[in-house]
Amino acid sequence: MPVSHLKSLDTLVSLCKSRGFIFQSSEIYGGLSAVYDYGPLGVELKRNIQSEWWKAMTQAHDNIVGVDAAIFMHPKVWHASGHVEGFNDPMIDDKQSKKRYRADMLIEQYILKIREKGDQEKADTLQQLLDSAGTRKGLCEDLHEIIMDEKIIAPDSGAFDWTEVRQFNLMFKTHYGAVTKEDDEAIYLRPETAQGIFVNYKNVLDTARVQVPFGIAQIGKAFRNEVVARQFVFRMREFEQMEMQYFVEPGTDDGEYEKWLEARLEWHKSMGVRPENLRVSPHPEDKLAHYARAAADIQYHYPIGWQEVEGIHNRTDFDLSRHQEFSGKKMEYFDQKNQKRYIPYVIETSVGLDRTTLMILSDAYREEEVEGESRTVLKLHPKLAPVKAGVFPLIKKPELKEVAAKLDRDLRKEFTTQYDEAGSIGKRYRRQDEAGTPFCITVDFDGLEDQTVTVRHRDTMKQDRIALDQVASVLRDGIHI
Repeated sequence: MPVSHLKSLDTLVSLCKSRGFIFQSSEIYGGLSAVYDYGPLGVELKRNIQSEWWKAMTQAHDNIVGVDAAIFMHPKVWHASGHVEGFNDPMIDDKQSKKRYRADMLIEQYILKIREKGDQEKADTLQQLLDSAGTRKGLCEDLHEIIMDEKIIAPDSGAFDWTEVRQFNLMFKTHYGAVTKEDDEAIYLRPETAQGIFVNYKNVLDTARVQVPFGIAQIGKAFRNEVVARQFVFRMREFEQMEMQYFVEPGTDDGEYEKWLEARLEWHKSMGVRPENLRVSPHPEDKLAHYARAAADIQYHYPIGWQEVEGIHNRTDFDLSRHQEFSGKKMEYFDQKNQKRYIPYVIETSVGLDRTTLMILSDAYREEEVEGESRTVLKLHPKLAPVKAGVFPLIKKPELKEVAAKLDRDLRKEFTTQYDEAGSIGKRYRRQDEAGTPFCITVDFDGLEDQTVTVRHRDTMKQDRIALDQVASVLRDGIHI
């Protein structure tokens, strides 16, 4: 069976639109750049990913609990975290089109084009220059020099007429309350969910009967006003994060960091992602964030290249110490057994839900030749599939439709199913293949006699004859492989 994997992100974008996974936001008005809506299949896939992460991070551990912090937070939170002073990206403006671009990503796209043309040596040299940006003259100056030396043109206008590279803060400002004065301190939409965990550290410690080491998990929206390349849901202005902050005793942090890095890599594999498309990329010491003692990205080989899907960081006691300083509230933990106080170190696991969704879709995509015909199929892990089973009457005969419709109603009590009687059975199979549905159940005339149905398996296309009253059990076993 000849198989072709996903080579272009555009192919996936088209499938997501046609099958109802992901739509451009406000599309009827021309769309809103870098903002997307999840359709009927997309929202089910996204919720299934959320559920698997939540179970792995909280249900599987007796010392990890959850919170759901508000998007709006006191302005001092973002001073303490360093976002007001330091949450910036290097931006450059095209004087012709007046459009703004993120300078490092502009160079990355240029390097990708060079690689596509086959000049690997030049691409590698430029990548080394980009990786070392900030060590020669300064980040903005180094990026500007690369753009000038390579005569990189603006993607939209084609012009080579740039401003200097400057740093821009990425947080969205907004008004808070019915009356806003000009001298009121700015309120921001949160650029990350982690701070909602840190400011609730003491609340959880006092109410959840936990002891160090323990973790706090959260799934929530974050907002970043960044210039975005055309990368679909990989990089958006409104996105969702799944984060867990694990509080540990200083001195044990190195071991906990390695443990969580390995655990998180294994989780991605357990979602059905092929191991060869995953890798760990540690951050060089001179590239670590200001709060980090160690950091690594779990990267996936997207159609746009190797990119981060999850970050694992040893944040030390930076965040809790800063919030203690800015709030005046003690963030120390008292170890009763050893009669000592300390501010815990934090091991962070932070994965983008939208990036994970894109990874799952990209990895599952196949184009196959089957007996001279082509089919597009999403080989999603059954536990993630938006629809678990398609239920069909073989043809539109009342007696077949009645049995199939009842079976569909019964299965819906436990599974997400889709009843379909339109078109040939082959076309119905193909529709479910494109949606990633792992099983299709067909009611035919033989089944009316002996109370059986045909179950067709998405990946192998093998068909099994089973008893009608065994369908739920077969689905249950197949989903939790």
